[in-house]
Amino acid sequence: MSLVKSPRMTEKKLAANRRNRKLAHGPATAKGRERIRAAHLRHGFYAQAEEVALRALGEDPAQFQELLGRLWEKWNPTDALQEKLVARLARAVWRLDRSDRMQEGYALRQAKDVSIGREDRLHAQMMRLKMTSASLQSLAQSVAREHYVTTPADLELMQNLHQEGVVKEMGEIALALFYQLQEPGAPGEQDEGGGRSDPEANVRKVVARIQEIFGVRTSGPEPEADVAPASPGPFPDRQDGAGSRPQGSQQDAGATEAEEEGPTSGISSAEWEAREPVRQLLEHILSRQVEICEAQRKGTLRESLTGPSPYERAAEIAPTHRNATLMRRMEDSNFRQVARVTSLLMKMKRQERQIEALENSAVLHDVPETKGVSPHFSRKN
Repeated sequence: MSLVKSPRMTEKKLAANRRNRKLAHGPATAKGRERIRAAHLRHGFYAQAEEVALRALGEDPAQFQELLGRLWEKWNPTDALQEKLVARLARAVWRLDRSDRMQEGYALRQAKDVSIGREDRLHAQMMRLKMTSASLQSLAQSVAREHYVTTPADLELMQNLHQEGVVKEMGEIALALFYQLQEPGAPGEQDEGGGRSDPEANVRKVVARIQEIFGVRTSGPEPEADVAPASPGPFPDRQDGAGSRPQGSQQDAGATEAEEEGPTSGISSAEWEAREPVRQLLEHILSRQVEICEAQRKGTLRESLTGPSPYERAAEIAPTHRNATLMRRMEDSNFRQVARVTSLLMKMKRQERQIEALENSAVLHDVPETKGVSPHFSRKN
């Protein structure tokens, strides 16, 4: 039992409370609302220093005052603590909007920086694709020849394309196939020190994978007795001299034998047959890379004419700034502050309503019984 005697509510006090409650519900006219909206300027908390700071940040102080006035009308603070909380809530909401402007402003600046020189970059990209396509087309035409043997110029061109990375993973495979189509005993398979270089070792690994996947072989033991005899020509050799070749020098016979073995000395017909699948595979790879480069060039041309899509714009303004995480944390912090202040104000207002309900209940219990009033409310404790 409390030792402090609660004050007894009389009808006179109840009537006075009701009159005061009507006066505390905030302004009812536009002029009164304007007076309340400017009431917080009296204590100097939002003085000219605050206005100067807002203007320096590119913000309108009048908009902040309007926000504060609306929050003041909504929460209708009744004491100094609630007034401070409403002012704090206005600042938290304003900073929350400011964090949005910060992130959107940085995204806009980043998009403008990317847009500057977009045409030049796309044009340069199309030129590189065009040059790559022409180089690959030249290599494909060379490889398309029957009995192709890798030339130093073709090998150097393929090495340059592979080093530039324009043909991606297929460049390593194509380079390995060019090595395999070299003339037997050609230099360049070993470095100057006699040891195999690292790129060469990678090429050998790629060749092993190609042979395993496609089942192609590029070299093998030279056939000794299994070499197929040359097909009889219009002048077959006969001991009796009938149908023999015309009289000529021994060089003509040597040239004919070279033609039977192939256009390159040292490569037999069986070896040419073994090299043919590799040549066809290399020709297919180069032709396919030419088609890919042309498709990419046409796609780049369409992009330069139509402009970037919304997805490309979104990728360009991705949060790559070093302070992007900090800006998001500031936004979350301001949002949590708004939630906490709003929750505190709601609790205070709920407590006010509970106190008011208790006062009304006490008054109703203390009112003497009159005619027309229920006996339950007129009974005293």
